[in-house]
Amino acid sequence: MNGVNGHSNGDSVAAGDIITQNQQRGWWTIGLINARYRYLTAETFGFKINANGNSLKKKQIWTLEPAAGNANDSMIYLRSHLDKYLAVDTFGNVTCEADDKEPGSKFQISVSDDGSGRWALRNVERGYFLGSSSDKLTCTAKVPGDAELWHVHLAARPQVNLRSIGRKRFAHLSEAQDEIHVDANVPWGEDTLFTLEFRADEGGKYALHTCNNKYLSAAGKLLEACSSACLFSAEYHAGALALRDASGAYLAPIGSKAVLKTRATAVTRDELFSLEDSLPQAAFVAALNDKYVSVKQGVDVTANQDEISSHESFQLEFDWGTRRWYIRTMQDRYWTLETGGGIQASGDNKSSNALFELVWGEAAGWLSFRANNGKYVTTKRSGHLYANSDVPDDNCKYYFYLINRPILVLKCEQGFVGPKGVKMECNKANYETIQVVRGPKGTVYFKGSNGKYWEADGEAVTCDAEAPQGFQLQLREPTRLAIRAADGRYLAAAKNGNFRLASADLASATLWEY
Repeated sequence: MNGVNGHSNGDSVAAGDIITQNQQRGWWTIGLINARYRYLTAETFGFKINANGNSLKKKQIWTLEPAAGNANDSMIYLRSHLDKYLAVDTFGNVTCEADDKEPGSKFQISVSDDGSGRWALRNVERGYFLGSSSDKLTCTAKVPGDAELWHVHLAARPQVNLRSIGRKRFAHLSEAQDEIHVDANVPWGEDTLFTLEFRADEGGKYALHTCNNKYLSAAGKLLEACSSACLFSAEYHAGALALRDASGAYLAPIGSKAVLKTRATAVTRDELFSLEDSLPQAAFVAALNDKYVSVKQGVDVTANQDEISSHESFQLEFDWGTRRWYIRTMQDRYWTLETGGGIQASGDNKSSNALFELVWGEAAGWLSFRANNGKYVTTKRSGHLYANSDVPDDNCKYYFYLINRPILVLKCEQGFVGPKGVKMECNKANYETIQVVRGPKGTVYFKGSNGKYWEADGEAVTCDAEAPQGFQLQLREPTRLAIRAADGRYLAAAKNGNFRLASADLASATLWEY
């Protein structure tokens, strides 16, 4: 899991505002919850700390950093959203105002043996455990009691890929969609998308939710509803995640099919996982002939297919330096600009000729690709793609579908998107899954858990319509997108949790983390 992206506007950032690309593996973003079910909080002013937080927002987010060079894999540092390190001074006072690590900043994690999965944090320098009494932090207990045990709320992006450390493979739904198998070389498609749900009302345990709306049980089968057999405690081991069931056994890929279930009661590499950002995967329809862009015929990138398969699915990988995209096929090849302007899936590395700018159209629904030669990609009558147009005319238009998000979880600086009655708000502490229904010409419709469709206007967004309203998803960064209605106006969030259609100017749009 990755670190927390720094913002400076008070406590308005919801849990898990993630930096991708540049954080070290093994750094987690977490919230720590005490026995009174209050979150450890770093106040914005005066470097004050307490355990009074009601939910996981910016002030309650901590970055867990592994202590480098330690043979003990449970040694860590905790850094606040203000980039200050939690520490215990020589008098036993708990502070959080140091810019750098110091001897009193190092803690050792141990997991309670009471079955709750709670963590105890022993200060390495002083030998005492971190606890909380009323609104004060303490570090005086030689043995952890209830006040020194903390539930851990992982603040990763909700929808992730799950990678086995031991097998070096990714988890995906089985063909029968009744198990999870850990044998995918590349996390491709919606079947590799999982949600690690924090269940606050179930003792701070976790459930693994699949894209077909089922839950993994300890026995390895997917169940329709989340039962006690689907709940796991989260443990930290050398920067990796282990998930333990109620009987003390850990999830691991088992057997030749690598079925994910619990068996062993000790942690080896087989029981360890990393949560990886799920990169956007898309399909494109050429406006010229209404065919999907494909590499089914070989290296040529051609708009000539009627349906989406793995040959018509492409992973979009962002280059922060140029703010352009690499477009990768499932066969591990990249779209590349060839001499003469042709586009082929022939590149096996990320060259400058494999970079494409996504240029979103003035009208909702379509985009154009601008290649490294400055020309727009056009569709020939044969369906072949060439970068040879100076302007994005009709032959340069492609409809965009984000295919590995059949359900969306949307978040902005105020919080998650969720309902309050039929009105949608964007300041929720917990997320709501939104069903994405594909429409024609790059249009999508949003359906709530009540089975009704979203309807947006200049005042609000509601989820009580019988007929769908069309939206377009515009990918702007690897983890953020803009949402535009058919009339060209963008969805924008307000600080009070309301969101609505603003103007057609991108500057007015909220970039939603998805």
